[in-house]
Amino acid sequence: MRVRSVTFPCRAWLDCVLCYAQDERFAFLAEWYDPSAALLRRYQLLYYPKDGSVEMFDMKNQRTFLRRTKFDEIHPEDLFVGNRVNVFSRQLNLIGYGDQYTANKLGSKKERTLAMIKPDAVTKVGDIIQMIYDANLIVTKAKMTKLTWKQAVDFYTEHQSKSFFNNLVQFVSSGPVIAMELMGDEAVYTWRKVLGPTDSGVAQKDAANSLRGQFGTDGTKNAGHGSDSLASAARELEFFFPSTTGHGPSNTAMYSDCTCSIIKPHAISEVLTGKILKSIIENGFEISALQMFNMDRVNAEEFLEVYKGVVAEYTNMVDELCSGPCMALEIHATDSPRTFREFCGPADPEIARHLRPTTLRALYGKNKVQNAVHCTDLPEDGILESL
Repeated sequence: MRVRSVTFPCRAWLDCVLCYAQDERFAFLAEWYDPSAALLRRYQLLYYPKDGSVEMFDMKNQRTFLRRTKFDEIHPEDLFVGNRVNVFSRQLNLIGYGDQYTANKLGSKKERTLAMIKPDAVTKVGDIIQMIYDANLIVTKAKMTKLTWKQAVDFYTEHQSKSFFNNLVQFVSSGPVIAMELMGDEAVYTWRKVLGPTDSGVAQKDAANSLRGQFGTDGTKNAGHGSDSLASAARELEFFFPSTTGHGPSNTAMYSDCTCSIIKPHAISEVLTGKILKSIIENGFEISALQMFNMDRVNAEEFLEVYKGVVAEYTNMVDELCSGPCMALEIHATDSPRTFREFCGPADPEIARHLRPTTLRALYGKNKVQNAVHCTDLPEDGILESL
């Protein structure tokens, strides 16, 4: 019997192949809107957690668009369907999993749920958002709104036959609420655990550190709401954040005697949102409107146009503002453009830490571009920027 000889590849080549074969890789389908061509382009985005590198493949032209490159701005927790990630100034929408391994590994326990902060706890929004992040959930959408009686009835329609229904509807429509989409592993269960028992009195005894244990009063004025199932979550998210037509209940912006602030993407990514909101409220400012959004490059350039040719960091400021989700705030206070600008501090956090160490940028900023918050610089722009 003849024995066939086998030629083995050189050791260096084999080591290289084995190294890449052992690298865990997550694949996503991603879309990017190309404004210059007015086209929606589709890519496969590959992420290698071992070294934080990314690779992109052009689906239409069937060719590599970006060779495997180390990229520190994406983290594993950013990778889920429905999120937006910024790769070298391109804002990519993750629309699907690229393979079954990624879907099984990253998508099996991922859920979306609705969280609503009720009128009695809106001023505690900073603490509550921090509790959300501490529970390994992330906020992917947020909006402050004031429900009409009819909207509150529609939202709580499943409780229409209950004895507490009218009191609940009256309370929820009595002032602003903050609706949020939360994302994370077993999000429905996790958020309800953060909330604690429905009756705040029971929560104070049995789960003192829960949201209702800390901020609730009774069974109706109990600080927050959470979807009780995936089906309820889908319905309730559609109510506040419709995926088809319309915008859901309107925001609470007043557009008068106000100023605008934006919590920048780096601060949201660094889980500073709750701390910033808490600092704003504790220093006597009223947040009269709040909304999370993503800004594309065209809108970012227009929004920051006043700085073009004035500050050297203009292009980097635009890059930062469209690098991920932002949170826009309408701020009310006496002489709000001036007083809030002073509270934000100097644009350079290093200078702020020396001259005004208790300001927002001193506490939460990193550099002149990633300085935690944007605020209106000119009094006459306060209302314009809020629009």
